[in-house]
Amino acid sequence: MGELRVSAWKRYGKDRLYVSQTDGTTVAWFDRATGRIVIEVEGLREAAIEALAPYLARPPASNAFPVASGFEKELPSPPPPDYDLALNQPGVSLLPKLREATPGLLQRSLAWILRRRTSAYSWNTGIVGERTVGRELARLSRHGWRALHSIPLSARNDIDHLLIGPGGVFTINTKNHPKVSVWVGNDMVKLNGGQAYPYVRKSRGEAARAVRVLERGCGFPVPVTPLIVFVKPASIKVERTLPDVRALSERDLAGIGPRSGVLDPAQLELVYAVARDSRNWVGR
Repeated sequence: MGELRVSAWKRYGKDRLYVSQTDGTTVAWFDRATGRIVIEVEGLREAAIEALAPYLARPPASNAFPVASGFEKELPSPPPPDYDLALNQPGVSLLPKLREATPGLLQRSLAWILRRRTSAYSWNTGIVGERTVGRELARLSRHGWRALHSIPLSARNDIDHLLIGPGGVFTINTKNHPKVSVWVGNDMVKLNGGQAYPYVRKSRGEAARAVRVLERGCGFPVPVTPLIVFVKPASIKVERTLPDVRALSERDLAGIGPRSGVLDPAQLELVYAVARDSRNWVGR
């Protein structure tokens, strides 16, 4: 395979790190401003992330926030089980919708004969996607990250995942579109160049909601980065002008693991304690 080299590149307002083989072949690149990682050689994904790890552990200064020295706040008691989001499994909020949409035996047989998807197909696909992302998030625990799933905002809306760790807080909007080419613009997403979906605006709104809830409960600034995570896409193209929402595949989540310098251990515990209580989210 040969040794991988990391080199800095700054031009046209961009600040990137490139991972290359000794023959000059680009394996991956990391955008320091947005935190985006692009893997060019899929077979060297793990090696590329390992090569970038020392740089990912030091995020740009814009990701940090000032906290008064000597900050101390007593942790709230764990919520009762009925309100404890730490007990939620990925995709749990979609299960009632799946059961409601699942047709009877006759309808399923007819759909199979006609080769038509039932109304339950999209809900099942969503559950599979959220469970896939949930497994990737669980791997980040060795870096000190905590993940919560299916955070209720109302009777019809929720945040798929909330990731909390030394490198900050991320809301995650999971979309399961395997083998599909994804284009991400400033306010919308297009799949295979077709219909536009408001995934970007939705993700931006979820992050803003998280900021309000967490800052109210914690008493200090809590920056939240919105992510759209696509499961097994064919490709992802993000417009350069997109300012705040990051789009990546589920396997790129590994690049978040080494990040640090945003939340200290005491802050992390308080953010997690506030976030895990569902009563802090509904109606906020």
